[in-house]
Amino acid sequence: MRILFTGGGTGGHFYPIIAVVEELNKLVKDKHLLTPELYYMSPNPYNSGLLFENGVIYKKNTAGKIRRYFSILNFFDLFKTGWGVLVSIYQVYSIYPDVVFGKGGYASFPTLLAAKLLHIPVVIHESDSVPGRVSLWASKFADKIAVSYADAAQYFPKDRQDRVAHTGNPVRKDIADPISIGAREFLKIEENIPIVLVLGGSLGSEHINNILIEDLSKLVEKYAIIHQTGKEKFAEVKETAEAVLHGSQHADRYKPFDYLNALAMRMSAGVASVVVSRAGSTIFEIASWGLPSIIVPIPEPVSHDQRSNAFAYARAGACEVIEQDNLTANILGAEIDRLINNLPERSKMQKAAREFYKPDAAKLVAEEILKIALSHEIEK
Repeated sequence: MRILFTGGGTGGHFYPIIAVVEELNKLVKDKHLLTPELYYMSPNPYNSGLLFENGVIYKKNTAGKIRRYFSILNFFDLFKTGWGVLVSIYQVYSIYPDVVFGKGGYASFPTLLAAKLLHIPVVIHESDSVPGRVSLWASKFADKIAVSYADAAQYFPKDRQDRVAHTGNPVRKDIADPISIGAREFLKIEENIPIVLVLGGSLGSEHINNILIEDLSKLVEKYAIIHQTGKEKFAEVKETAEAVLHGSQHADRYKPFDYLNALAMRMSAGVASVVVSRAGSTIFEIASWGLPSIIVPIPEPVSHDQRSNAFAYARAGACEVIEQDNLTANILGAEIDRLINNLPERSKMQKAAREFYKPDAAKLVAEEILKIALSHEIEK
């Protein structure tokens, strides 16, 4: 049995795939099935270590990005996509998987098209409340369509609604369980001080970084700040923060990280009172932690989905949304103060976050993939 995974080259696509792979491997073991051959096809492996740990073989292809704004790169990327389709047809034919799982994004298009042309069953998962173009296109031939937000189902064709399932977004087990015991010691944060966890996505957010640094000297007087800056932005942010906090008796309350690994993330979640974040798939990690949050979506046209994601989560009662154009240091500081000092509001958000989270998302998707793979293997 062979299963091929594909998705865009971001953490928002990659880590849910790993969550599904983990559940798939567990199901195979529990059902005493032969170990399947697992493959991941994308322009880059994103995290080779996690692929290796989960027994996934990486296959490289290429894919061009079609931007929603004018760019000369759109022209050149058409050729990149065309070449990616040819490479993917060859690669997919060589593997000839029993099912292809697509996570969406432009990087999954060549692999999904190859699967369609080769008549290989396809399962797709859409992370956003408004589906992307690749997911909408793939829904026309996908055997199953899983969605993270219930709102997303309405966008798929009426004659495909019986194939749509609201599963939630897969979250890795090693991220979904916060750790509070020993977390303050691990993070070197004093007792009895509220903690704010600031996440800018896998690449970091320059805008959130700048706003946070602007108000940092005031924030550390009341809170400890765990700040995931993004790897490329870490050195600059750290240097600027050191200058801003020079002479402050609370400078050690600011804890910058270029990247939070699974252990550091779980410990941060275990002691945080409030999370400030972008509106990507991190929303589902925050929901799994049951934490109140302030969500700052990337504005359109840079991202067509984050704003709708943020407000879908806010309608569930689990967060407050601040539009990026409205985000200032004073507003961010005031909103953090309001949530930390308002226990009933925080409790209400915590309850809503837990209700929003679907802990069996990865298992549900893995079960469907396995069911289709076994059926296809019998037919071959």
